[in-house]
Amino acid sequence: MSESMQDNPKASETPFYKLSELGQHDIQYLHRIANELRETVSNSKTPGQLSEGGILTSANHKKWFLNVHPISLVHKVYNTHHYGNYVVSNRKTSETIWEDMPVYARLGMHLLFACNFDHKILQTHKLHELFSEESINQGKHFDAPGSAAHIPHFVKTYSLDLSDLLEPDITKYGCFNEFFYRKLRPDARVIADKGNPNVITSAADCRLSCFESVSSATQIWIKGQAFTLGKLLQNDSLASQFEDGAIAIFRLAPQDYHRFHSPIRGTIAKEPVKIGGTYFTVNPMAINENLDVFTENVRVVSVIDVEQDESNGKNEAFDQCAFVPIGALLVGSIDLTGAKEAGNKIEKGDELGYFAYGGSTCILLFKKGAVNFDQDLLESSKKKLETLVRMGEHIGVRA
Repeated sequence: MSESMQDNPKASETPFYKLSELGQHDIQYLHRIANELRETVSNSKTPGQLSEGGILTSANHKKWFLNVHPISLVHKVYNTHHYGNYVVSNRKTSETIWEDMPVYARLGMHLLFACNFDHKILQTHKLHELFSEESINQGKHFDAPGSAAHIPHFVKTYSLDLSDLLEPDITKYGCFNEFFYRKLRPDARVIADKGNPNVITSAADCRLSCFESVSSATQIWIKGQAFTLGKLLQNDSLASQFEDGAIAIFRLAPQDYHRFHSPIRGTIAKEPVKIGGTYFTVNPMAINENLDVFTENVRVVSVIDVEQDESNGKNEAFDQCAFVPIGALLVGSIDLTGAKEAGNKIEKGDELGYFAYGGSTCILLFKKGAVNFDQDLLESSKKKLETLVRMGEHIGVRA
């Protein structure tokens, strides 16, 4: 592995910007970035411009780079960082690949980082309102019939394999969002050890991080100082049950299949709780900084009563899990299907819901001592590397 691909433990400890660097020109620049986000969303209404000036334009795109040239606040970042992430693409060999970041996530992060160092910027740019407004605008556009014209360009940009789809004919989709939350053929994903309730599987096609405890996750990955389970779940009593338990973070990129599924066999224990919020980007570069993303974004909390095979004994801690789908920048909505009502019986791999357009995240929580995540996933996560996994893939077992 080249030096640039290796883990740099000091990288996330050093802020991109210092408060002393934030001058009047920088504030003007941030206004410009806010306008660029609006313009990027607006450009996305024109077929063919999703990846050429629209929201899927690479954050390293030269035309965009020249158009929005940074000044003092961010020029060091542009000069020393490429915008994207290395992820483990092969669990057996630990081979990594580079994934570019879409430009909308890059724009969102510039605004977030600045607000982290000067809360006046948050008020100046009305950041929450900006992200919410543009996320809703993008969702409305992608729900419109004319947005179906984007589908061929989206497929080409990400070289999507249509053979896995329940409906592979892209002309049959009435709008872009219908394609975005497309369904797969029933046999398109294999559910690992489906008959064994003690095996935990991936909830989504995603980039996955797993940690043995929430405290480990906050030391290595989730750097927001305000992150607590109580704030994430908005329920201190429920949070106490999962105190320092195991946590898995499923990050879905725009090109991914955007339906999420049950990682276990069980029953929806109570009515899901929808928590209002904003639409910050969930890109790792934001999560790894002191930015409170997961506890600020729109999300839904579901609690699942977990079934287990007790033939070799019972683990009292493996009785419940919490599943939290979280919206992100330009995510139009979180829609529940199988997780919609209390009492619903679910098998591993059963659909729980889906996201409308945008990158997004799901968090899975288990009680302390309940599960052991796969060692390769834990090792990669310790190195601040996400791992590409598919829905239904083996990620752990009951402890």
